[in-house]
Order: sequence, then structure tokens, then C-alpha cells
Amino acid sequence: MNTRYVLIVLWLIFALGWAACKKNNLDSIAFPSERLESYRFEQYEGDTELELPDSFSVENNKINLISTYSYGPGENEKYKICGVYIGDTSSIADDTIIVYCHGQAKHMDYYWSRAKLLAFTGGKYRYGVLMFDYRGYGMSEGESSEYGLYEDTRSFLRWLKNKGASPEKCIIYGFSLGTAPATEIAANFEEYKPAKLILESPMASVDNLAQESAIINISGKFLTTLELNNAEKIKRVNQPFMWLHGTEDDYIPISNGEIIYANYQGKYKEAHRVEGAKHGKNGVPETMGLAEYLETVSQFLVR
Repeated sequence: MNTRYVLIVLWLIFALGWAACKKNNLDSIAFPSERLESYRFEQYEGDTELELPDSFSVENNKINLISTYSYGPGENEKYKICGVYIGDTSSIADDTIIVYCHGQAKHMDYYWSRAKLLAFTGGKYRYGVLMFDYRGYGMSEGESSEYGLYEDTRSFLRWLKNKGASPEKCIIYGFSLGTAPATEIAANFEEYKPAKLILESPMASVDNLAQESAIINISGKFLTTLELNNAEKIKRVNQPFMWLHGTEDDYIPISNGEIIYANYQGKYKEAHRVEGAKHGKNGVPETMGLAEYLETVSQFLVR
């Protein structure tokens, strides 16, 4: 047998053994959050998910920093989590609201441009936009986890419910990692089930991602306790569903979205395979063009 081949096999065995022992560490790597002492929003000068022209600026009186509490999984666990509402908080009960579940990186300042872009859907401030940081991100307390993604999202939907907002006028939009809580909510949160679901660059499941990226065929369960199984949960979604994905996504291949789209069995679905778009920067909005992107979202919301 070729000596080089033997060395490669031995290295793989060692690496897989190490990974199995470090499963919890790999779980934590899945959430590269960044803590903040304060949010800057329009004044933020750091790296961002999307660069927008000045014409997409949001007035200070429309930027509302909010918070609520998220619980569990332990009996006495309670965490303050932070969000932002773009719009007039006094009219939430009458507004149609887009809940934006952001991706894996950093915090709300990093994704601020994505949230405020949605505030221009169908015209400036036609829709209220709610975005929040999962526990462990930004100013939100606690440590990130798959449980936390779901419970933190449920907590902010309860916040909307307590403000009088109707689930029939709520759209949940998930990007990348945020597609996991968005799909979970649309499928299973009977207390406040949004009327429509939008997924951008979704993963089918952690297991699928692991098998697609591995040199050898190996279950993701060997490497991590995370599941993030959108491909199965989408089967329980009946609300209208829109999927957007870049054909050149180099982080979550478009094949993931194809599985989810095929598995959806609800009342209406539409797909936008964006030629040349990548993941995050140079992603779907930039590649489509901001005007076309906003029109695409708007047409889905009003149909």
C-alpha cells in the first residue's frame, strides 16, 4: 500500500477521533458571536453584511432598541436578549411586520444594513421590521446554542403578541443560520405562527452539510450535537414559502435549498435561484440588485 495513502488514512482517523472528543467545542464554533457594550446602528463604522447607499438611511425616531427575556433550558435560566424595531412602536398592533432572523456572524450592527433594507420593502416604512440578537450575541446575555436560537425567537414573537401584533400580519425571514429558527417557528410555534416564511441561503441540516463537505462519508452526528434540520421541519410548514439562494454560494451550497424546496408540501411556494450570488457579501440582494430584490420580496408579501 502507498505510504502516503496510509499516512492520510491515519491522519483522518486521528482527526475524526479528536473531533468526536471535542464535539461540544465544535458546537460552540458554530456560533461565532461577538459581544458588544452598546449598539451603534446608523453610526456603526465596522464591517457589515451589506453596503447600502445613503438613500437607505433610517431616522433615529424609527430606531427602537428593545429587550425581552428568554428562558431555559434549565429551570432557573433567564436571559435578557436585545432587539431593534424599525418603525413606530405605537402602531405595532396595526403594522405588518417582517421578523428578520440574522445569520451566524457577530451581532445586529453587522446585520443592520439587511434589516433596514427590508424597511424599504414596498416603500419606506411600509412594513415594520424586527431584528434581534440571539443569546450570546451583541448585548444579549447567555451562551449561544441551538435551543437558544429557537427560544429567543419565540420570546420576541411573544413580545409582538403582547404588543397586539397579529400573527396573520407577521412574516418571518431567515438568512443562513437564521433559517433554522425561522423554519422552526413557521412549522411548530402554534402560539404565534407567522403568516409567511422566507428563507435565504438555508442549510438542509447539519448532517447534510457535513456529508457534502467531508472527504469521506460521515454523519454530522459524529462531529456535533447540532441538528438544524430545516429539510424535515419544512414538511410541517403550510404557510406560503419563498426561497432565495445564490448559485455560487460557497458556504451553504444551493443543493441544500433545493432539498428544502422539494420537501415543502404547503399551499404555495416560489424559488429564486440567483445566478452568480454568493453567501453574505456579494450575496442575493447585491447580485439581484437592490431594487429587484425589494420588488421580489414585496410581490411575495402582497400576493
